[in-house]
Amino acid sequence: MKKVSLTALMRHQLEAARRASSGRSADTVFGGHEHVMRQTMIALRAGSHLNEHENPGEATIHVLQGRVSLTAGNNSWNGSPGDLLIVPDSRHALEAVEDSVVLLTVAKHM
Repeated sequence: MKKVSLTALMRHQLEAARRASSGRSADTVFGGHEHVMRQTMIALRAGSHLNEHENPGEATIHVLQGRVSLTAGNNSWNGSPGDLLIVPDSRHALEAVEDSVVLLTVAKHM
């Protein structure tokens, strides 16, 4: 068994995002190429974003801190702490309205 402190990782990733020129930082919490499911903690400085990209499988975004906006085409969903956003099965982008940390969970298509 492996235990991970999401609180400590969240603090570390947000500090790294604030220092990074891209305004973002990420770390895989669980999974990877050899697993179907992958969980990644992503920290975004206010105003930074993940550019539009394809959805590699079923995915959710759990907002841990801050406020984010998920967009797909003409649709947009806002997320605040405690919200779980279901990522659409289409091209989408994520933007931080304020300094934010999310937990992205993806189950890859096999």
